[in-house]
Amino acid sequence: MRILMFGRGVIGGLYGWALEQAGHHVEFFVRPGRAEAYGPVIDLDILDARRRPWGKRVVAKWPVRYRESLEPDHDFDLIVLSVQHYGFAQAAAFLGPRVGRATVLVFNNLWVEPLAAVEHLRADQVAWGFPGAGGGFGEDGLLRGALLPLVFAGTLDRPPTERERAVREVFRGAGFRISENSDFRGWLLIHFLQNAGLHTQSLKRGSLAGLRTADLREAILATRELLPLAEARGVDLRRHRGELRPFTAPLRLAAPALAWAFNHFPPARMLTAAHANPEELRAVCRDTLAEARRLGVRVPRLEAAEPYFAAG
Repeated sequence: MRILMFGRGVIGGLYGWALEQAGHHVEFFVRPGRAEAYGPVIDLDILDARRRPWGKRVVAKWPVRYRESLEPDHDFDLIVLSVQHYGFAQAAAFLGPRVGRATVLVFNNLWVEPLAAVEHLRADQVAWGFPGAGGGFGEDGLLRGALLPLVFAGTLDRPPTERERAVREVFRGAGFRISENSDFRGWLLIHFLQNAGLHTQSLKRGSLAGLRTADLREAILATRELLPLAEARGVDLRRHRGELRPFTAPLRLAAPALAWAFNHFPPARMLTAAHANPEELRAVCRDTLAEARRLGVRVPRLEAAEPYFAAG
């Protein structure tokens, strides 16, 4: 399959490498002038946990292909769209008239309504997913991160289309397992709130790495305070018991378990230590707090953390 990663971000880099290793043709779409600035290779230092729970370390120079223009008559089968959530609208508007016949995998954190987010794209060409990976590019240009074995996928209360099933098979063929959810709108909103709850603490500490049990306890409590916001947006929390379990389990169990995972499970430790975009964390909290105030939902822990993410 011919696959275009929209932009040269962390998620595009990690999954582009994995998909090319599985035999697919992968290219990156970048803005004019960026290809020369980036250079012909991506330096990798990642943990690949698709087949080993603790991960296999991969240190490599990966030769990559770039293109700086995209015409509607291109021959890509799949376009993977993964950008910061606050840049999604601009990216989707740019891509809309240039999709051609490709399927667009929305592989993205979103806080706006999903159907509004993809208004510039043809609905029958959109597939929904979310990465189980993360990390960051360091100042040295090295991509550090981790690939977890799960990729999340779902639909908006309908069966998967043929295009969506084909996308799932691409990732299965690359060694990933698929976690499916038929209320992916609700899944995305809950995931965003879980991030906001976590970042009430990570922003205080200055990093996602090294959060202690006490920090994770506060993050869990902050997330619990945010769940009524999901309900105010029309999410039925009963449909998401599984993904909510780490935040609804007894604190005496949940906080130490999360702290152990963050600090002792190598892929999670690599993922959090390598994250390199604090503005993304601040934007998640700002947008969540603005929505809570708009809907009149009390979120005292998020409000108390506002000095760490307030604009300006």
